Amino acid sequence: MALAGEVTLGFRPNRAPQAGQRATRISAAGGFHIASLDGIRAVAALMVFAAHTHLARFIPGGFGVTIFFFLSGYLITTLLRRELEQTGTISLKHFYLRRVYRIFPPLYLVLAILIVLTLTGVLNEEMSPLAVLAQLAHLTNYYLVAYGSNTAPVVPFTVPYWSLAVEEHFYLLFPLLLLLLSIRWAFDRVALILGALCVMVLLWRCVLVFGLGVGGFYTYSATDTRIDSLLFGCILGVWCNPALESTQHNPSGRTWIFLCLGGVALLLVSFLWRADAFRDTLRYTLQGLGLFPLFYCAVRYHRQPVFAWLDSRPMRALGLVSYTFYLSHESAIYLAGKALHDEGALRAAAGFALAVAFSAACYVLVERRFARLRRRLHG
Repeated sequence: MALAGEVTLGFRPNRAPQAGQRATRISAAGGFHIASLDGIRAVAALMVFAAHTHLARFIPGGFGVTIFFFLSGYLITTLLRRELEQTGTISLKHFYLRRVYRIFPPLYLVLAILIVLTLTGVLNEEMSPLAVLAQLAHLTNYYLVAYGSNTAPVVPFTVPYWSLAVEEHFYLLFPLLLLLLSIRWAFDRVALILGALCVMVLLWRCVLVFGLGVGGFYTYSATDTRIDSLLFGCILGVWCNPALESTQHNPSGRTWIFLCLGGVALLLVSFLWRADAFRDTLRYTLQGLGLFPLFYCAVRYHRQPVFAWLDSRPMRALGLVSYTFYLSHESAIYLAGKALHDEGALRAAAGFALAVAFSAACYVLVERRFARLRRRLHG
């Protein structure tokens, strides 16, 4: 990822800084906490973990990835929007630095550990140098597509890295897009443009499936066919954002309950409609539409009993380490099964404990240290 210089373009923010306020660069986070997001992140991680045990028939692990995508789009857009509103610009340099310090250390650490375990014979799996280079370059998804299946000789137990490649491509392009759009249009108009992009991605999937006969593996894994799962979250970030906008626009009465039911209904359709053509094209759009009201209500009404558990201490703790947990969970399951000579529930429980322990250690010893290093070196 190239580190661009700080870009300061003219921008008329929707909410101008108060008189006398200096347009200084602010921290993207700055102690800013959005209720329920850590818990939602934990739910997504648990879904992916369960799908990689013997529960794949009952737990839609792919939907857990879609939740991650939506959450990433929403969170990144919310932070960038705060920066725009408070400073009138987005520092691309500091955005990319934050992403590098946050994403690269755990990712490359886990890759290095798995490569060593493979070379020493602990993991008896095939590994191609070209595949490793593709993973180092954040091209796992397109390498898998070129190979034709998820049995490609990537670093063992790193097939889920395809989704990280999609997010990296999003991080590379979206901040500049949001900055350019915000120069000319207000946030509600930006939301319409992002919605149009979602429609274009859906049409592109339809062209690939119905016109070119492309299989579902491509539409599931490629950035150009999955980017709308992030863009739906971006739309919530710039329009009706429950973490930033006034509560005067809250749904009246119990309307929020019907919003949630509508979101659940759309998700159920996406799970129960099993036709291949639907699953390869419209499924991701329905899931993005279904997640929109659920995310809105989970953040706005996080104290309601139906959502309050997302802010419980165990869920927030797992959400905090969910990134490294996602990176390492498959290898943890395998190593636990190999040590215990078990392929059932015991392997899953031990694998979960191993993944959580490793992720917590990585958070304390790696992620927090690199966060402090970034603040010390770059402010």
